[in-house]
Amino acid sequence: MDKEIATLLDNNRAWAKRMCEEDSEYFTRLSLQQKPDYLWIGCSDSRVPANQIVSLPPGEVFVHRNVANLLHHNDMNALSVVQYAVDVLKVRHIMVVGHYGCGGVRAAVTGGECGMVDYWLHSVRELYSQHRPALAALTLEQQVDRLCELNVQAQVNNLCRTKIVQLAWQRGQPLSVHGWIYGLDNGRIRDLDCSVLGLEQVATLYRIDRLVAPSGG
Repeated sequence: MDKEIATLLDNNRAWAKRMCEEDSEYFTRLSLQQKPDYLWIGCSDSRVPANQIVSLPPGEVFVHRNVANLLHHNDMNALSVVQYAVDVLKVRHIMVVGHYGCGGVRAAVTGGECGMVDYWLHSVRELYSQHRPALAALTLEQQVDRLCELNVQAQVNNLCRTKIVQLAWQRGQPLSVHGWIYGLDNGRIRDLDCSVLGLEQVATLYRIDRLVAPSGG
């Protein structure tokens, strides 16, 4: 076996042993059920571990991660996670969490050929094009960081336009969607003040309650 992989397995055994020594019922409790109140939609970046940076133990945060923390309306993976979290786990909060210096966002700003990820980042490039006049006066690093913030806000809007979230609000289920940004240089999360708490905050064009069923006869 590769020595690096063997080290990971050794680390796992040591960790499991330590957890049992600290709390003999730890894994028994963890295996019975998960009842998280939070869904975290974040970037795949290895430097942004969801549970750790909000200091919550395993089982408390349901997590979905992808490059640049995107929510595409044709992404069955992400939408399946959202539906399970909302309809089955009944999470009360969804946090879309970006981070400053995001490599995916940087690729959208700087261009170049990045292979398959270019298709994935198309919406970020469109967002950059939309805001380019306002970003033009900033340095490259400032443009990337500002676009990281704008991208989080855009994904919050995308999430709130899904039927999954809107139907939950229609049936009176407590559910809030929040936009956060994480600083790799200081470990701090900043709330981007774009939380959506109910259907009335969604633009009319994207609300399912504007659709009126056709009358019979």
